[in-house]
Amino acid sequence: MSDTTGNVIEISALCKEFTTGQRGRRRTVRALDDVSLSVADGSCLAVVGESGSGKTTLARVLVGLERADAGHVVLAGRPVAQRPRRAERRARARDIQMVFQDPNGSLNRRRTAGSAIGEVLAAHHRLSGAEARRRVDDLLDQVGLSPAHARALPGELSGGQKQRIAIARALAAEPRVLVLDEAVAALDVSVQAQVLNLLAEIRQARRLTYLFITHDLSVVRQVSEEVVVMRQGRIVERGSTAQVLDDPGHPYTRLLRDSAPRPGWRPRRATGTDTAEAQA
Repeated sequence: MSDTTGNVIEISALCKEFTTGQRGRRRTVRALDDVSLSVADGSCLAVVGESGSGKTTLARVLVGLERADAGHVVLAGRPVAQRPRRAERRARARDIQMVFQDPNGSLNRRRTAGSAIGEVLAAHHRLSGAEARRRVDDLLDQVGLSPAHARALPGELSGGQKQRIAIARALAAEPRVLVLDEAVAALDVSVQAQVLNLLAEIRQARRLTYLFITHDLSVVRQVSEEVVVMRQGRIVERGSTAQVLDDPGHPYTRLLRDSAPRPGWRPRRATGTDTAEAQA
């Protein structure tokens, strides 16, 4: 189904609360507080914020791992039901897939890489055994691995190779949107650069839309055209990557930028004025 707005994701007034603590000391935390945003088809939107800002909860609600308490999501022109039926869940999985920070969370240590990718192919496509094997080899090639990796167990692969398998597994559904939740945060710097370049190539070749969840502002500069800044479950700023990172309009964004390490540069110590402004 086409989206006449040109947006592949439309989120309106999204709210999500969690209850934490033990009996007698329970408290409610609002992880998402009236979040509204749109993501243009074929674009890459980065979502940044400190731990607990709500960015991962937003990602999990989008892919169906968490259920919102209120609000609406339209994905690829289709409204997402609060309690979707099985067919609706499968359609959503074809539209949007997620790549996690730790690939071990999406890979079974007892199943080979080829089996993990083949499982997704079987769920979404009607392929013969030979067709599925060819498709697995093709997906491995797209993420820079060889057909021999299909026979490897996760324990036999490096961290970078496992993340490439996780990306291939997500691509097997042929989604329109990839949600990347700190997808390169656990990798060495050199491997991180390789995976970021790979993701850029895949996005261009497949015309995918990326929602890139990260705390690393240097990664934001590499991958995204636009950035959203979240704090305590709310969006405090949005704009082009250059505008938000070079000339931030919100005090919290300035604190994030100024605390990010840069080569040959030491972050200045936050003043009491800075802290007061960020809390405003």
